[in-house]
Amino acid sequence: MPNIIKPYNETESKKKQVEQMFDNISENYDFLNRLLSFNIDIYWRNQLEKKVAACNPERILDVATGTADLAIEHAKKTKAQITGLDLSQKMLDFGQVKINNKGLKNRIKLIKGDAENLPFHDNEFDVVTVSFGVRNFENLEKGISEMRRVLKDDGKLLILEFSKPSGLFAPFFTFYFKNILPNIGKLISGDSKAYTYLPNSVDAVPSGEKMKELILKNGFTKVSFKRLTFGVTTIYEGTK
Repeated sequence: MPNIIKPYNETESKKKQVEQMFDNISENYDFLNRLLSFNIDIYWRNQLEKKVAACNPERILDVATGTADLAIEHAKKTKAQITGLDLSQKMLDFGQVKINNKGLKNRIKLIKGDAENLPFHDNEFDVVTVSFGVRNFENLEKGISEMRRVLKDDGKLLILEFSKPSGLFAPFFTFYFKNILPNIGKLISGDSKAYTYLPNSVDAVPSGEKMKELILKNGFTKVSFKRLTFGVTTIYEGTK
């Protein structure tokens, strides 16, 4: 199990603090995503979406959906019915506005819920996705196990998450990620902890082969991963 890194303090549960953190930064979340990633987050999600579309799914669950960016991409690129789930009601509220504005409220349903106790029956979904969310799970193995439970047989789990870059690019990214990004995030969001928690949580979450082993351990087969942008992010794919 990875170390449990919390946004604010050691006393409250990570789950409760993550909910509070995303409520706090929800108003500026989309803007900061674009700014701090130099819009590369759009490319990362597009790479994940190609794998989703290749599955030709009828039902998709997007866990830790946030403001529904990935859920909206699912609706654009597939014919599936999509459910987005997140701990933060304020993030979901911003997502619902985007969904309504794009005329997708009949395709996407957003619900408040816990990734480690999914409110769905077994074998409900063809694809489950998580975009930059697994590092926020309190119990990562339980979350992975729950996502497997709600997948149909031969269903796909697709995870997009930050990882640790290597090579000549690594020291430049690390300096930006740990020194510049938190200060910009603090200035714009008004939350002094949220964007310090981001690099700390990335350090704590398994990546590469370690994440692959964890997914295999929790019942998935045919697990593979693909690094993007020098390893800044990684897509993990597993089959139930």
